[in-house]
Amino acid sequence: MSDPVRYIDRTRDYYLSQGYKKPYQWAHFEDIPFSRLSKPLSECRVALVSTSDVAVSNANGEGRDKSDELLVGNAYSIPTNTPVERLFSRQEHFDQHATHLDDVNSYFPVTRLQEKVQQGRISSMAPRCHGVYTAYSQKKTLESDAPEVLKRCREDEVDIAVLTPV
Repeated sequence: MSDPVRYIDRTRDYYLSQGYKKPYQWAHFEDIPFSRLSKPLSECRVALVSTSDVAVSNANGEGRDKSDELLVGNAYSIPTNTPVERLFSRQEHFDQHATHLDDVNSYFPVTRLQEKVQQGRISSMAPRCHGVYTAYSQKKTLESDAPEVLKRCREDEVDIAVLTPV
């Protein structure tokens, strides 16, 4: 088994090598916006939210189908029932020597969540999954993208969200 990829260390080293005077700083909050569930997980509707730039291939499997995508800021949505075979990522900013994007469920676990619905572990999935294109701006995330994703989750009557940052 290979050693884990030390992304935080690599990111700090990368920013310093690019001439930035201080290392990249991740968002940090004293108050964490989580709350206890008001009902059992088996009665909850779940939304999948990711930063993995998931796209839907067009009907002939070439390129991106944007017909169902509604982009506001960096936030977009795709139908949850999209066949996983049509999902892909064009991300280029990941360690291509240590990993790959071949298994969509490793960074966008829609099939795993659908299995949990079938097993009765969760009640249902929201009709849409949501994504946020990476902008590297905490301000934009806090002021634009996160509120847009929250709005969409509320429209879909979501109880909980599974977040998959990439």
